[in-house]
Amino acid sequence: MKKTLTSLVLFAAMAIPALATTYYVSPSGSKKNPGTSPDAPLKAIWAAVEAAAPGDEIRVAAGSYSGKAGVGFIEINKPVKIYGGYSADFQTRDVAKNISLIRPTMDQNPNPPKNGTVEFTIDAAGSTTVFDGFFLDHSEVNAYHPNEGKPAGVETGMWLEPPSKGNYPYASLKKYLMYGNTTGTFTVSNCVFLNSSFYALNINHLEGTVNVKNNVFIGSRMMACNVSSRSGKNFATKLNFEYNTVLFTWSRTKDFGDMGYGVRALPRVDANINHNIIGLSVMSGFDNGMNNRKGEAKVTLDENMFFLNKKGDVSYTVSPSIKYLKVTDDAFEDFEDVDGIESCEDNVSLSDPKVFKGIIDQPYLEGFLSASYTETTDYNPNSEANQLRAALGMNTQGSIKSKVSMYGNKYPYSENILKFFGAVKGYGAQAIK
Repeated sequence: MKKTLTSLVLFAAMAIPALATTYYVSPSGSKKNPGTSPDAPLKAIWAAVEAAAPGDEIRVAAGSYSGKAGVGFIEINKPVKIYGGYSADFQTRDVAKNISLIRPTMDQNPNPPKNGTVEFTIDAAGSTTVFDGFFLDHSEVNAYHPNEGKPAGVETGMWLEPPSKGNYPYASLKKYLMYGNTTGTFTVSNCVFLNSSFYALNINHLEGTVNVKNNVFIGSRMMACNVSSRSGKNFATKLNFEYNTVLFTWSRTKDFGDMGYGVRALPRVDANINHNIIGLSVMSGFDNGMNNRKGEAKVTLDENMFFLNKKGDVSYTVSPSIKYLKVTDDAFEDFEDVDGIESCEDNVSLSDPKVFKGIIDQPYLEGFLSASYTETTDYNPNSEANQLRAALGMNTQGSIKSKVSMYGNKYPYSENILKFFGAVKGYGAQAIK
């Protein structure tokens, strides 16, 4: 009888899940605090992650945060739920008012992250990870030219490809704002991604769902969001990309030759893309160009709002080239017949650009719309120097000069960025409740 009762008690204890612990983080905290109460918070996000167990919650007050020993990146290696936007006393949460900021500085560039400023390594199958309510900004780790590619009214010149560094002490960081090798359910929501020097968000997911919801992406280089599957199984990874605002996505190089996509669908990923505002991309708002192998694409593209994407609102492969379409094109309905497009319904073009008046930075917008790249060649085979080279059996020489009017310039940090949340009812990032 005693053995039976003991077994029942042990079974009951195993059946009851352990209660999650809540940790608190504030700039006024201390590494000596336990962090488990609002009046004794820890000082750093990374310290709370180290203390937490899988499934725990971390609440972060307004302030600026960096990584261990002051480095400019934060590593998260367990499935936890991290929420920014809390007041100093943790009594209220308002993401727009209480900004939890992750903005590395140029003097941290000599100690770069491996992949991203916020980097996740999550290998617990079936786990849940949340990152919600943060402002991630690469404005201070990018090097910009002092005068080239600087339209009137824009804060900086063009972004500089390393090793060029202009008047800065170091070259641009050239890392992702957020990177992850993840599995389970992974959610990024209510965040701002600003001036990323690489893709803003790049997630390699094994199995489960990646939710990217209600975020604002501005000034990303190459791409705002890229989610790939690490599994060999078709559609073991699902991407829900919904209610995001994606603006000003730049190309890989200053000649606007490739990349420059708002969001991309990749092979073996079940991509559900809906209710987003995707505009002002150098190439296209949505790219399906990598999904050119039959049976490896599964895309739903419904109820999105596109505007002023330079080459097209969507792009896809028509072997061996890429085709670009705008929502307003008569041929846009043909996109529904592309292999792997499960649905393409009710996508629209922005009908009233005035909704962004007073929100979008006007000089930056004007510069982007007229951004151009030119090359001039200076080659004279009859010059005295080239005649001498030819006589000596040497190659003759010329020069190519390139000029760009704007490329990857810093989008200004201001409170207006937060006004993108809720700018258009039903499309893009909505007001954070």
